[in-house]
Amino acid sequence: MNLLILGLNHNTAPLSLREKVSYGPDELKDSINMIRAMLSPQDKGGISEAAILSTCNRTEIYCAAQDPEKAARSLREFIAEQKQVQLAELEEHLYLYIGEEAARHAFRVASGLDSMVLGETQIVGQIKKAEKTAQEARSLGLHLHHLFQKTFSVAKEVRSTTEIGTRSISLAAAAVRVANRIFGNISDSNILFVGAGEMIELCAAHFCAQNPKKVTVANRTVERAQALADQIGADAIKLSDMPEVMADYDIVVSCTASSLPIIGLGMAQRAIKKRRHHPMFMVDLAVPRDIEAEISNLDDIYVYTVDDLGKVVQAGIKGRQEAVKAAEVLIQERVNEFHVWMSARNSVPQIISLKEKAEALREREIKKARRALAKGEDPEKVLEHMSKSLMNKFIHDPLTTLRNNQSLPDEDYQKVLDLLQNFFLYHGH
Repeated sequence: MNLLILGLNHNTAPLSLREKVSYGPDELKDSINMIRAMLSPQDKGGISEAAILSTCNRTEIYCAAQDPEKAARSLREFIAEQKQVQLAELEEHLYLYIGEEAARHAFRVASGLDSMVLGETQIVGQIKKAEKTAQEARSLGLHLHHLFQKTFSVAKEVRSTTEIGTRSISLAAAAVRVANRIFGNISDSNILFVGAGEMIELCAAHFCAQNPKKVTVANRTVERAQALADQIGADAIKLSDMPEVMADYDIVVSCTASSLPIIGLGMAQRAIKKRRHHPMFMVDLAVPRDIEAEISNLDDIYVYTVDDLGKVVQAGIKGRQEAVKAAEVLIQERVNEFHVWMSARNSVPQIISLKEKAEALREREIKKARRALAKGEDPEKVLEHMSKSLMNKFIHDPLTTLRNNQSLPDEDYQKVLDLLQNFFLYHGH
């Protein structure tokens, strides 16, 4: 059994592909169950455990499988078919990590080293949600459970012992910077937040700190919009009311779980016409996108996606390179520990087999000894014969191994010899 992670992210795939292969909250459990049901046969890779991490920047499938290479091929085909993407297009942007490299990748992701925003902390919460969903789908076994627990531990250690999060610039903060560049000062601006999830809450905190003139929250359920609006001193409306009021807002920040755009080209054109072409700034933090891509072609609307804001964020990364080096050293130490754990787990079947074989030998010799005693033979001679017989049988396989492997390179042969000598030396004491 081994671990693998197959996925793509903001470094390997464009937003147009990431939004196609993203998994919404309602899809996760069913997709995990499909992976285990369809790919558990040995010829498909023998996947026994699975979890899916899907964010605006990445889609990754975490698995424990008998044959990682076969499992990876099966997963590629599964994603392509499920998400209706050409396999050739998908493969060009995917990455695959197996064994300890999978552990290293998970540790780096959770520590914020693989994020668009270096050192960001939101990813840990997203991984915890992925783990919880996998637990609810009953698809977490020993291997993935240990991987996730170790991942959370490493992420905490990296953030508490290095400066990786110092002066980290979030996407929300980057959006405020761009807005200030466009409008000079957003204190005279009206802001519309579309959605009421965690990302919108974060954005609302950053934008409202600039004391905008008016703030409104639009959401599919007005009750949830009102709950956020009460926190930030804003109004609340339903999504269905948005087309009528869009023109009243200078800044629109959207992040919902919709699988289709909710702000279309026609809505934007009507809004900009009502505004007499006074500029609008739109921030689309959703994957799949909430704002129709064609809107970015309009002269008076500035549309920024997560990838666009990522470029703004990059400016602050160079000053944290020393922290990155320290984090990478720590992660390597934890990867080594994880490798030892995996090796021990993978050797369990062989250890069990060895113990069963030894037990069978012991039982045979005991039976022989009992038969000899029943015939009235001298107990001392019976014990002597049984001990010699057991010794000969126990050392038979090791001696055969030595004789049959004399063609090994001297270094490898010596390792086998040392291992056997240490074993018998240890038990001799």
